[in-house]
Amino acid sequence: MPDLIEGFRNPDHIKALSSLIKKESTRKINIMEVCGGHTHTIMKFGLPQILPESIDFIHGPGCPVCIMPKERIDHAIALASLPNTILATLGDMIRVPGSKTSLQKLRAEGKDIRSLYTPLDVIKIAKENPDKNVIFFAIGFETTTPMTAVIVQMALKENLKNLYFHINHVTVPEAVDAIMCDGDSKVDAFLGPSHVSVITGYKKYEPIVEKYKTPIVVAGFEPTDVMESILRIVRQFNAGDKRFVDNEYARAVSRDGNLKAQELINTYMDVRDHFRWRGIGDIPKSALKLRDEYAFFDAEVKFKEFLPTVELDDHKMCICGDILKGKAKPYDCKVFGKACVPSAPMGSCMVSSEGACSAYYKYGKLAAKGA
Repeated sequence: MPDLIEGFRNPDHIKALSSLIKKESTRKINIMEVCGGHTHTIMKFGLPQILPESIDFIHGPGCPVCIMPKERIDHAIALASLPNTILATLGDMIRVPGSKTSLQKLRAEGKDIRSLYTPLDVIKIAKENPDKNVIFFAIGFETTTPMTAVIVQMALKENLKNLYFHINHVTVPEAVDAIMCDGDSKVDAFLGPSHVSVITGYKKYEPIVEKYKTPIVVAGFEPTDVMESILRIVRQFNAGDKRFVDNEYARAVSRDGNLKAQELINTYMDVRDHFRWRGIGDIPKSALKLRDEYAFFDAEVKFKEFLPTVELDDHKMCICGDILKGKAKPYDCKVFGKACVPSAPMGSCMVSSEGACSAYYKYGKLAAKGA
């Protein structure tokens, strides 16, 4: 495995791709990488420093923690505060600040809040605590959605009566469309998300390319993947007016995607009419919920009376919303690296390990060229 990974990080290959991009780039191209994983690859390997000035990166909303609005985090806090309750969720979600506190602080005060190594652990937790309500605060894009559907399926099979789901799964194509609908968008092309596309297939992006005449290249996460994808974008612009979805990550992504995973999702989940993305606003049809026939599992139904309903904005000094929409970069924020740091984040772009602000802070000097 290390040899395989190193093949995609070969300095000679990266330099060769850099030379081709510099040679063939003939115009300014603003490229939005949708996924936070791409942002970290770009900054970690210093790719902006070996690309021509004509290539500029815009950091998109591809971090599920970053786009979670405060009111949804407040839902998690309210649920975790209920008596006789265990709330379980993944990774960085515990650290994201709500309107008044965070799950991390609440756990320090004695509430039973658990960070899962794998979502499947929630089944074990529910079995071991039959006298408690166990609530799974599910987050993520299409990549993690099938696992939540599997857990619902298992809960049905095990006849678990104490397990509930707070579903926060969001979908990428609708967010990309919302960004392009914005009259202030500066995006000329997209690096399409890789792991998401393994599930959805790249055909999901074809209507967007057709509508906006904006190239989308589905890219793997390694530096040669990103550089190869940039070269493909450059060549699309040089070839004329025809725009299309290109699949650089063909070793894992197909046009149709994982049909079994899609069927599983559709069995247990339905599309929400609306979902508010942090910093972006309401995006219709951009998130999922449990189907009505499984409402007995739905924490938003079961505990509705305890959940706050007020929509909340970020701190006035935080420009995470503009960063997620590609209108600004972390260095444009007056509190970046000062009042806002990973140990004391003011906004979600800093709190998540996948966030753009986190990447800029971690890789500092390498990010400077793109500032």
